[in-house]
Amino acid sequence: MSIPTGLPALEARLAKDLSLLELPAKAWVPEMRHDGRRVWDVLFVGAGMCGLAGAAKLMLTGVDNVVLYDAAPMGFEGPWETFARMQTLRSPKTLAGPCLGLPALTFRAWYEAQWGEAAFDALDKIPKGMWMDYLRWYRRVLALPVVNDTQVTEIRDAGDDRIAVTLRGPQGTRVEHCRHLVLATGRSGLGGGTVPAFLQGIDRRFWAHSADDIDFDGLRDKRVIVIGAGASAMDNAATALEAGAAQVDMLIRRREMPRINKMTGISSQGVVHGMRGLPDAWKYRFNDYVNSEQVPPPRSSTLRVSRSENARIFLGCPVQDVRAASDHVTVVTPLAEFQADFIIAATGFRNDFTGRAEFATFAPHIRTWKDGIYTPEMGKRLPFLTDAPYLGEGFEFLEKTDGACPMLARIHCFNDAAMLSHGKLSGDIPAISAGADRLTRAIVAKLFAADVETHFARLQAFDTPELQGDEWEDATPSLRMTKTA
Repeated sequence: MSIPTGLPALEARLAKDLSLLELPAKAWVPEMRHDGRRVWDVLFVGAGMCGLAGAAKLMLTGVDNVVLYDAAPMGFEGPWETFARMQTLRSPKTLAGPCLGLPALTFRAWYEAQWGEAAFDALDKIPKGMWMDYLRWYRRVLALPVVNDTQVTEIRDAGDDRIAVTLRGPQGTRVEHCRHLVLATGRSGLGGGTVPAFLQGIDRRFWAHSADDIDFDGLRDKRVIVIGAGASAMDNAATALEAGAAQVDMLIRRREMPRINKMTGISSQGVVHGMRGLPDAWKYRFNDYVNSEQVPPPRSSTLRVSRSENARIFLGCPVQDVRAASDHVTVVTPLAEFQADFIIAATGFRNDFTGRAEFATFAPHIRTWKDGIYTPEMGKRLPFLTDAPYLGEGFEFLEKTDGACPMLARIHCFNDAAMLSHGKLSGDIPAISAGADRLTRAIVAKLFAADVETHFARLQAFDTPELQGDEWEDATPSLRMTKTA
């Protein structure tokens, strides 16, 4: 009998670990049907890292009627093969990530199974393409039910505790129903990329957001301007340079480059589990401070840009206006006017739902931090923060007006927009397992409570005896005879 090695050995180890822990747990959720078809217990929009981890945790907990829909082709979910243009991940290679407490499910175990412990010790940072390969394996080894090339176009309340989700895919348009909906929509969260006012109205042939699909080969020999100072700005600038851009100018509003990654410096299990329990004022204070200090781009990403002779970095250079001509744009700043062929706006993301037609039926009813939560004493009024949804314990949306949109209690915001309410549990690698656990606990509790009558009926109907009646002899009759005598 041959002993498996490599990934087969790791997969056998994972299977054994799951068996020892009696996972997945037996299915326990009563079946719900509509028009002859089973209603999904949980439907995920998005099958990137957050979607995979959330679905995996639910399925291990016995909620097996789960599905994930993703607009991307198979194996290209999330940002790693699209708008993530770094060469390596920023996160340390040793982080447990989405392993859900299972050592055999970690990136390290996956890497060492193929290339050995010495190779892992020698590895500096995780190449982003390798991280995507790991997530592809994660999906396969856990047999997660992902449906690709399928986009959600509408979400509406179907009554009877059901949510109707309209889907458009290769077979056309259809409607499916679910009891709980999880928006695992990643870094773009709920609103998509932030477009500065000075770019609105400018022909799109002259600019793109850093999260867009950019034709970098088309930038060869071109003059490119990148707006921003974060990791995305550096990575896009470097990609343009490596594609052969003649000149890349980075225009940075700040007079000094941010250097210290504050939240990483205080990372702990206290932050992971404790942030949610803080008073709202403290949550806002933490996020306002980190935003004001800003997160620096990684050293490797910055050097990737500055080593090029075709790169220039301008500090204290905010963009005031952009003017389009027939074949170029002029970018106006306090320092100078820059001529360029193309602009990349690495200007972050927003939470205001504008332009997201699939959220139109419920977005106006969502309570946000500006709806009676934020006060000036908390810190600066920043749209990215005040527009963020004010979420419940299980990442669920809350109503702005009680009773106006009941289905919000069954829609969970498991993406970057949850950061202000829950901390960084639904977007970044370090705490994603804790986020998946919190999401699962909330959904499981609601599913059980919703079917409590069925569960009680099951309790009453259960009649499999453990004792057969022949395990003892009743001495009561003999005691009675003795008393009578």
